[in-house]
Amino acid sequence: MNQSSETSTTTVFPERPNQSLRSRWAPQESTADPEWDGFRADVRQVLDREAGSALRHAGRDASRFDRLWDRLGESLAGGKLTRPRLVHLSYRAFGGGDRQACATLGAAFEMLHAALLIHDDVIDRDLVRRGRPTLGARYRTDALRLGLPEATADHVGNSAALIGGDVLLAGSLRLAARAGATAGTAEAVLDVVHAAVLAAAAGELDDLVFAFEGTDVSVDQVLDMERLKTASYSFEAPLRAGAVLAGADTGTVDRLGGIGRTIGIAYQVIDDVLGTFGDPAVTGKSIDSDLRSDKRTILGAFAAHDPGYLAAHDAYLRGEAGIEDVRSALRAAGADDAARGLARRLVQQALDDAADLAPSSTLGEDLAALCTLVLERTK
Repeated sequence: MNQSSETSTTTVFPERPNQSLRSRWAPQESTADPEWDGFRADVRQVLDREAGSALRHAGRDASRFDRLWDRLGESLAGGKLTRPRLVHLSYRAFGGGDRQACATLGAAFEMLHAALLIHDDVIDRDLVRRGRPTLGARYRTDALRLGLPEATADHVGNSAALIGGDVLLAGSLRLAARAGATAGTAEAVLDVVHAAVLAAAAGELDDLVFAFEGTDVSVDQVLDMERLKTASYSFEAPLRAGAVLAGADTGTVDRLGGIGRTIGIAYQVIDDVLGTFGDPAVTGKSIDSDLRSDKRTILGAFAAHDPGYLAAHDAYLRGEAGIEDVRSALRAAGADDAARGLARRLVQQALDDAADLAPSSTLGEDLAALCTLVLERTK
């Protein structure tokens, strides 16, 4: 990341074009929408400024911290800015006009997302994210090149990842406070972000405990875990925070948050499906990661009482069956079809709830475009 001045000016949104945001949810770097392209550039600029500020605070002799920020910057550069898009969507829908404040809040959620992914990779012992080595894997490789034992290299990688994740987490809260201060809503915005952090921690803990306890988990328990771990900070909180920043009333903010929560759960249901049935070349994630760590996913919950799946699952954990055996058993049990059907119902519920929210904006159309991509996505 490049260092630049922290000085910023208020930018007022141009007149909003009458078009769908559908194309904005695609991962391309440029769209036909100059408003979104400009906002995305603003978010990137905020992230660059935050990196420069962090390096200056670290002191003059901070070459190791500089390398950490370079690697953190790679993590931040690889995303589609989905969470900033959601902040932007709700902020605009409820009349927000300070694009710089909105971009700062969007950058806060992007940093939060990167922080939680880095910590999640440590917990899941994953070395690859989006088809590239994780932050921990990079430091692990550094240690191995120095001739350190593998166990020590693992510790180095995990420790560096925890430090990096903490740095981004602190940065996200700083940015959220700055964004809210501009509109006089700092406390309310921080409350939304803080609640999202707590929910993510609770969901991550449930995910961990479900696996090591080895107990059966119901569909409802999996959905609640996914609501906490992912839906809250990825969908609910960005929509809520954007509306709060724009000055929307509490009832509207709560309704919008509920819609985001439902879409977020649908997103995670599809993520579970892709985690087992997706193409690793597209998803950037191994198809046996969840099974290897014996995670409780929606697929396993739907197939929990199917004898064929249970036999294949147990054989896989004993090393007596392969991933294809488990995938075939899940298909035979109808788990993938059940999961996709659930995601479709959740999406429809969210769209029904959004039908009369902010009728003077294109919010419903924008959310419909997002829901379509949630169901159709391949990574």
